[in-house]
Formats: sequence, C-alpha cells, structure tokens
Amino acid sequence: MANITFSSPKLKKDITVYATAGDTSTLLSIAKEHKLPVNFECENGECGSCAIQVSVLGNKQPLGIHLTEKEKTVLKLNGKITHAQIEAAENSDIPPPWRLACQFIVRNEDILVTF
Repeated sequence: MANITFSSPKLKKDITVYATAGDTSTLLSIAKEHKLPVNFECENGECGSCAIQVSVLGNKQPLGIHLTEKEKTVLKLNGKITHAQIEAAENSDIPPPWRLACQFIVRNEDILVTF
C-alpha cells in the first residue's frame, strides 16, 4: 500500500489516503475518489491544468517512473520541467518534481502531492 498525502491551501489540513499497490489508477482518479480538489480539465494529458508537485517520502530510492509523451511535452512547454530532468527520469529513474495528476500512476511508495 502507498500513502499519498495531499497538501494544498485549498485544504484545511493535509490529507493522507491509501492506494493499493499494483492498482493502475491515476493520481487524479484517486483524488476524485476521495473528493480532493485537484484541478483538471481534459483528463488526458493535453491541457496541463492538473500539474502537481510530487515528492517521494522516506529514505528509499524512488521507484522507476514513466513520463508519457504528452506529459513530457505539456510540462516542458509550461516550464515545469527541463530537458535535463526528462533525461534524468528516463535514464536514471530520478523523478521530476512536477507531474500531471491525470498521467501519474501511483506506485508502492509514499508520496507528498502539492497542488
């Protein structure tokens, strides 16, 4: 199980929810399921309105990540990630600080989501 802590000025306090390991739900679908006010419009990775900051909690090495082509393009065009961060994610499994909630698949690691 993964602990996902959502933090935002829109919330009275940080909220932690649990995601089942191996589930292929996106972070946006988990937020919607728990009625958390993460912004979104298109839900398919093209608009960038669901951009969130994701930090891995704990001392573990972050799990390998996958950025979709849409996510790379939208985040780069919006100035959220750099080409170097994309290369680090693809070559060294170093997660970038920004993701799209509609594209991010939760893994078996505790994360902090700031929006």
